[in-house]
Amino acid sequence: MSTTESSANSAPASSADEPLQVGDFTLSSRLIVGTGKYDTLELMRDSLAASGSQAVTVAVRRERMYDRSGKNILDYIDPAEYLLLPNTAGCYNPTDAIRVARLGREILRALENPGANWVKLEVLGDSKTLLPDPVATIDACQALVEDGFQVLCYTSDDPIVARRLKEVGATSVMPAGSPIGSGQGILNPNNLRILLEYLKEDDPGYPVIVDAGVGTASDVAEAFELGADGVLLNSAIAHARDPIRMSIAMKHAALAGREAYLSGRIPKRLYATASSPQEGVITTRPW
Repeated sequence: MSTTESSANSAPASSADEPLQVGDFTLSSRLIVGTGKYDTLELMRDSLAASGSQAVTVAVRRERMYDRSGKNILDYIDPAEYLLLPNTAGCYNPTDAIRVARLGREILRALENPGANWVKLEVLGDSKTLLPDPVATIDACQALVEDGFQVLCYTSDDPIVARRLKEVGATSVMPAGSPIGSGQGILNPNNLRILLEYLKEDDPGYPVIVDAGVGTASDVAEAFELGADGVLLNSAIAHARDPIRMSIAMKHAALAGREAYLSGRIPKRLYATASSPQEGVITTRPW
């Protein structure tokens, strides 16, 4: 290949799309949204509905089940509409993460929610960057898999760590686009491309979901255009000036980015290429 040209993404040949399959669950929407940081539970409820998401994640350790007025968050998440995904946000070692995951499982079992045996795993390295601890994450993932969980595993964009997580049984690897809540979007698309190649080389259907760092709709579209199967986000909606309108934007960005990926982009070239056919063109002098 010429150095002035880059190949198109290796999207499927057919433009037909299928729902997102994550372990035992089939999701009609490829967006997973969070439930934290909203000004009111009513605003959270309406934003979730506007996003079109089918799965929502709840921080078992951090999330207040009741707000200041005594309202229960679960009263604003219709179990008939959403699949709940507990997460271990705020955990800094495998022991805490495993305990919180098990607590989330028991809560969902009590609610008779079908998502009781899946969990979004986070094991953080420090409170400043909120980047994952790779060794602790792998250890916790392996232990939870052995305990019967389907683990959606938050990690960095390191392809080697991602491959190791898949090897120990992660149902989905969830690389960060950039630090949690930073709004910087996808900082290293090349790493994400390599990661996708590694995880899907022998298993094209393996779900890779970009998690963390999304700031606006174009970040979501870019993630899908690179080949991600899904995007998980929270702050970009909850902290937007108009969360409901941003939810709608995210929904459309996910659809546009996924369709663009399936369509197959044209190669990038250094020089222009005429869009009109050259054959049969009558040339005239400019004078």
